[in-house]
Amino acid sequence: MAQQGYSEACCTIPPVSANYKEKGEYVKIDGLKTYITGPETATTAIILIYDVFGLGPQILQGADILAHASSEHQFRVFIPDFLVGNLADPNWFPPDTMEKRKAMGSYFGPQGPANADKMLSKLLSVVHTLKEEKSVQKLGVVGYCWGAKIVSIASTENTPFGVAVELHPSGLDSADAPKITIPVCMLASRDEDAPTVKAFEDALVVPKLIETYNSAPHGWMTSRGDLEDPKGKADYERGYATVLKFLHQYL
Repeated sequence: MAQQGYSEACCTIPPVSANYKEKGEYVKIDGLKTYITGPETATTAIILIYDVFGLGPQILQGADILAHASSEHQFRVFIPDFLVGNLADPNWFPPDTMEKRKAMGSYFGPQGPANADKMLSKLLSVVHTLKEEKSVQKLGVVGYCWGAKIVSIASTENTPFGVAVELHPSGLDSADAPKITIPVCMLASRDEDAPTVKAFEDALVVPKLIETYNSAPHGWMTSRGDLEDPKGKADYERGYATVLKFLHQYL
């Protein structure tokens, strides 16, 4: 991989806190409540696509890390509320009953609020608005869990993004991989199916960084991140440092 565009010093993240107060603000972008953090003068934007549990302190802190870790390579980070409050019910997980599976099928299905194709349309509309109203010149995209699937289908030919990141992905499909046309970083947890992750990696034809955090649970970089646990905190910090370094390489 090309090494230009970042330094090791740029990729040292600030201290992580279990009791965190976010640095950014909420505004409306393309009609969606959106968390924004980072220098207003930055012309490179990162869009974060949260998991189906929405905004929480772990992802807000992650956004602030990506936005404020480097004074040399600045990002403006955006987290649109794509689901508009239509979040998944934690009681659906694990989907071990017919009732739970039916509820999830409706939620993610063609008419559901979390349908990936619908979210892709919303994402591209946000991109258009950012370019028109926020003087954004370059873009990266980061997806968590369900959001990682949207990243895959948003990273194909003619994508507006320059780099893609998928974190503890769900809905992973090796058929998506050869269609991706930009560098991709994927950090998987111990709970993702290892053969599926490997098949996806092998099918990629772009620069890539694929790692599995064997001690980390699914969701460790967002809603299930336990920042009061030393190991959970260490995996969270290492994950964001890895993502930051990859973004610096390719944006």
